[in-house]
Amino acid sequence: MHPIIQKSFGGLSTQYYFRQFFFGLIITSFVIFMFTRSGRAIPIGALLFTIVSTLLYPYSRFVYERVIGFVMGENIFLVNAFLMLFTKLITIAICWALAIFVAPIGLGYLYYHHSKK
Repeated sequence: MHPIIQKSFGGLSTQYYFRQFFFGLIITSFVIFMFTRSGRAIPIGALLFTIVSTLLYPYSRFVYERVIGFVMGENIFLVNAFLMLFTKLITIAICWALAIFVAPIGLGYLYYHHSKK
């Protein structure tokens, strides 16, 4: 495998990648379900977008978690569980929808981080 690909795309742990990929698949399943319920064919552009977003979602979520970790630090907040789940669902959806734009930042960081070692 080429070192650039290995250092960037292979930079996340397997467990983390597949956990986030699973959540991306849930969103993709929901999007495809909604298209099939409308009775229309899924446009090829929408299908490609869902596939790319699902593949890049773990890297987008990685960037989100790094930024939130930096901003929030090691603080613990005690909040209502339903509010927290709703917030998580919204952030998952936003990270998935913007994965095509956010993931390159994560891939660049992973390449830089693994090149330093």
